[in-house]
Amino acid sequence: MNLSRLLILGLLAEQGPMHGHQIRRTAALTNAEGWGGITGGALYAELRRLDAEGLVHAVREEQVGRRPARTIYEITNDGRLELVVQRDAALPVIFAQADPLSVVLLFAPGGDMAELAGELRARSRQVQLQLDQMTAERERLTRLGLLAPLARAAFRRGELRLEAELRWHEEFDRLFHAPNRPDRYESDDETEQ
Repeated sequence: MNLSRLLILGLLAEQGPMHGHQIRRTAALTNAEGWGGITGGALYAELRRLDAEGLVHAVREEQVGRRPARTIYEITNDGRLELVVQRDAALPVIFAQADPLSVVLLFAPGGDMAELAGELRARSRQVQLQLDQMTAERERLTRLGLLAPLARAAFRRGELRLEAELRWHEEFDRLFHAPNRPDRYESDDETEQ
């Protein structure tokens, strides 16, 4: 699965011919770097690879004013097949990225639980800020009529994931501040025994 490839082929299949700057701009507007780790540089490099593989091809060049000429690409039939392959590879993935917080908790929590709890409270505030920003952006774009139903669904999915992360932070904080807090995190089943 290659998210850059999936994004480019998907955009060309759904929106028709585009140049690299339009693709990069769409990725930036949808915060593709945040949710998918897709950077502008990676998109341009992937677009060149797709062209070399015959999955997209140049249809023309455009030049506006004194700006450099831009090559307009469209998806090929082979590109449409690759899009299906990439989509089929992406759909079953539940969590694709590494989870740094779990690695910290499992292998490097540090010795001072109060310090760790303070850092996690700061992280929780950042998660809340990100949730607030995502919700506001979804609402703004919806009011402007700029979000298709599937795009709204993608925003909402991101919001729900952030809400789940906040619930975990609340649970951790309750455990940490419990009168007889354990030295390690215990599930409800373990504490009942």
